[in-house]
Amino acid sequence: MKTEQLALFLISPDSTVVEAMQRIDRNARGILFVTNEQQKLLGVVTDGDIRRWLIRTGELKAPVSGLMNTEPKRISRKEHAKAHEVMVQHSITALPVVTTKGVVSDILFRDEQVAKKKKPQGILKEVPVVIMAGGKGTRIQSIASDIPKPMIPIDGVPVLERELCSLKEQGFTDIIITVSYLGDVIKNYFGNGDKWGVNIEYYTEETPLGNAGALFKLRDRLTDDFLLLNADAIFDVDFNRMVSFHKEKNALVTLFTHPNSHPYDSGLIIADQNLAVQAWLTKEDKRPAYYKNRVNAGLHVISPQILDTVSVDAERIGIENPDTGKICKVDLDRMLLKPLAGSGRMFCYDSPEYVKDMGTPERFYAVEKDYMAGRVTAKNLKNKQKAIFLDRDGTINKYVGFLRDIEQFELLDGVTDAIKKINESGYLCIVVTNQPVIARGEVTYEQLDEIHNKMETLLGLEGAYLDGIYICPHHPHKGYEGEIPELKIDCDCRKPKPGMLLRAAKDFNIDLQKSYMVGDSESDILAGKAAGCKTVLIGEDDYGQDYTTNSLLAFVKQEIDNNPESKK
Repeated sequence: MKTEQLALFLISPDSTVVEAMQRIDRNARGILFVTNEQQKLLGVVTDGDIRRWLIRTGELKAPVSGLMNTEPKRISRKEHAKAHEVMVQHSITALPVVTTKGVVSDILFRDEQVAKKKKPQGILKEVPVVIMAGGKGTRIQSIASDIPKPMIPIDGVPVLERELCSLKEQGFTDIIITVSYLGDVIKNYFGNGDKWGVNIEYYTEETPLGNAGALFKLRDRLTDDFLLLNADAIFDVDFNRMVSFHKEKNALVTLFTHPNSHPYDSGLIIADQNLAVQAWLTKEDKRPAYYKNRVNAGLHVISPQILDTVSVDAERIGIENPDTGKICKVDLDRMLLKPLAGSGRMFCYDSPEYVKDMGTPERFYAVEKDYMAGRVTAKNLKNKQKAIFLDRDGTINKYVGFLRDIEQFELLDGVTDAIKKINESGYLCIVVTNQPVIARGEVTYEQLDEIHNKMETLLGLEGAYLDGIYICPHHPHKGYEGEIPELKIDCDCRKPKPGMLLRAAKDFNIDLQKSYMVGDSESDILAGKAAGCKTVLIGEDDYGQDYTTNSLLAFVKQEIDNNPESKK
């Protein structure tokens, strides 16, 4: 970087907040590095830091030394080769290069490093990506009214730019962006995508076409399965993994689904054991008393064949209907996807990876906080995850012996608060439970699903959720009336064996040594030890566990809430 370019990113500690805002506006990168007269690095200031400072104090003439981060990440000249790795690891977009004396000699940017990287090895046949960026973003205009919603910066980088960088890193380089409101802002910023190592084409909606109308206009360019993404969401998802799932299922559509903290006011996806979508319940639809917390996140893999299966006249899209006076539009969910429910051609790709809409100011600030804390990138399943495995009976719900009747299911006091804290900590929350009542013929799979739906519903009503539920239906002992012979086996999943934990570790890329197994019995402790987890007993007995507690909430408060090391 030339000296005059470098100067755009450096500022003295005595400079005011106003001066910092002006310089950030000039460099268009949303970041400044604070240096002394000798250009020695002292700290870093982002546009996010400035925004939070103004919200908190409103002081424009304060020196930037009062709001800068005094421990910025940096690398030496010899470490140049690992710059991209450092930026990904710490979820930062710019990295100063310093001399042995701490003097800033260069600044590297993540998008530029991405563009230099070779195409990742082992990715699938390249899949095109369609990004819908035409929304007006009325609800979030208090954040930024003069730019389209996808261009709102998070830690100095537009949301859409973060999406493109993530896609490029995974090998997805053919991008079509649909634009409408203030579309020229997007076009002028990204151009043809060369700077980010991708190829961008645009489709401009002169009149609103609905959130799927542009797909019909693009039909000739969509010849194979493609990713369909929203431009106003923050996510970090292993899309190659999702595309592989889609192809394995020979699906027309694959929906990215996940649990969330408010399923009671979200659309729900009902799927069978094979993850084929059976029902699509909108917020307006009547739902069952108890339901699985599975929500459509707005990320899709779609076969263009679906565009040929619906009665939509592409030539009429965007044209006024003379009978109604309304513009003909196409709604993705209601007209294309929901009718596929029950067809066996639409599947759920369940994942705990980070996907959140930032459509309101409250959601935007929550997402920004998560990004700054590193939670967004950390949840990508390419990265090793940490989990807290929970037994069910006696740990989550009151112990009543073999639970056969859904009316007997009752959450223990404090469990909801504990699971909410686990959700917020970055740990996955996964239930692993022996259910011999299946093998004994005392409860059907459908009845057990209903019990677990009740558990998820009760948790969801209080803002808590489970990332996964694993059951062992087997029982080694024969002689029960109504038993199911094929399930009366000595399996590898029934606790104290670790099979359920090992399966979850494979599904979610979990580092078992950094995970916990929490339960109220010896079999829970032995299963956790066999899997290599730290173990927690709720009770007073000694089975060689690592921790002993009187409740799940007490453990979470002690080891997770109050222990910063556990959150890393």
